[in-house]
Amino acid sequence: MQELKAMDIAKEVMDIIKRGAFLTVKAGKKINTMTIGWATIGHIWKKDVFMVAVRESRHTFDLIEKSDNFTVSVPASGYKKEVLFCGTKSGRDFNKFEECNLKTATGKFVESPIIDIPGYHFECKIIYKNAMDPKFLDAIYDKSLYSDKDYHTLYFGEIAVCYKTE
Repeated sequence: MQELKAMDIAKEVMDIIKRGAFLTVKAGKKINTMTIGWATIGHIWKKDVFMVAVRESRHTFDLIEKSDNFTVSVPASGYKKEVLFCGTKSGRDFNKFEECNLKTATGKFVESPIIDIPGYHFECKIIYKNAMDPKFLDAIYDKSLYSDKDYHTLYFGEIAVCYKTE
């Protein structure tokens, strides 16, 4: 495992996330992973931060609301089938880990595990969250991306550690 500076690899990671990455959360004894394609890595409040967006309708939302951390695992290559499955099936109805033969590995700084795959991994401590308020959203995006009014909550996670596995 090679520890990295998040801001040094942000552009590369964001290009991969557009194709899908795994957001994993553990709350109590429950663990779920879901696919994310929207996120951002940046610097705010003097911290390197990974911001993820989770819709209230998602099973992961129930878990992340009970947790103070999350991980993001960004596949180096492959995993297209697993990313698709975890982005279209709910953890309420399927055990995604069994269905996709995904293994987890213990986080080094947070309770939520990483997905044990080759790629980049971010362990994050939630430092701020905010439910989207549609009155502040551009009407074009509201109409095109939220026609069902299933808005996201934005979770800002201080990056405790970032590393790459082979």
